[in-house]
Amino acid sequence: MKLFADSASDLPKSFYESHQVELFPLRVHIGEQEYEDIIGIDSKQVYEEIRNGAHPKTSQASPENFLRVFEELAKSEEEGLYIAFSSALSGTYSTAVMMREQVMETYPDLKLTIIDSKCASLGYGLLVKEAVRLKEQALDLQTIEEKIRFQAEHMEHLFTVEDLDYLAQGGRVSKASAFIGGLLNIKPLLHVEDGKLVPIEKIRGRKKVIKRMIEVMEERGERFDEQIVAISHGDDEETALTLKQMIEEKFQPKGIEIYMIGSTIAAHTGPGTLALFFLNKLD
Repeated sequence: MKLFADSASDLPKSFYESHQVELFPLRVHIGEQEYEDIIGIDSKQVYEEIRNGAHPKTSQASPENFLRVFEELAKSEEEGLYIAFSSALSGTYSTAVMMREQVMETYPDLKLTIIDSKCASLGYGLLVKEAVRLKEQALDLQTIEEKIRFQAEHMEHLFTVEDLDYLAQGGRVSKASAFIGGLLNIKPLLHVEDGKLVPIEKIRGRKKVIKRMIEVMEERGERFDEQIVAISHGDDEETALTLKQMIEEKFQPKGIEIYMIGSTIAAHTGPGTLALFFLNKLD
């Protein structure tokens, strides 16, 4: 069985290479240049460009790439599972489904399952890592699909941004709200609901919003000693490590993983973003 994921999972290139997960890179546009996320540009470069005044844009993974890879899968007669970035945040999932249908016109026996994760960043990345773990246990495709769909449904995303202007540029908040929020040092606390970014609260000050993230984590999560928690950050490892320490002291989770937010999401949230991911139900 082959596993596929796209770059919005915010896992490093080394993960895909070491676990034989095929990567579908989304695309990042800076000025006149187009880059394949992870392959052609890394998030550190994107943050540097943003700080230098650039306004990166993003686009979905290449249809041609889907077509080529799905045809190869069909010819190999292997099964495949593609866990995709939330369809509410990107057209990548829909394009993959279209390309699967196109390939099946020629190869009707194509065995490819595509899951709309309705997750982003490491909320999505944790699903991919779980799929790898289950595959290594030699579980069948149907069992893996069921377990991944369950975790996707119960994956919590909590995040805040340092600068509301980046969300305003993407239409996530109004420019007026961003301006006033900047003056008042307002930090939004957001989550993902049915695959979409949804604000929960507006909190004054970064320390207070991080404290509130811990409180919401306690309200929503369970059995942290049995699950891996993930933190992603917008080129702000120091704050991510502070959050990690707070979580360790409060919940003693099975493990905590920290990665930098990838280029695709970085383009819309900017430097200083902090995100937290965990399950609200394990079984």
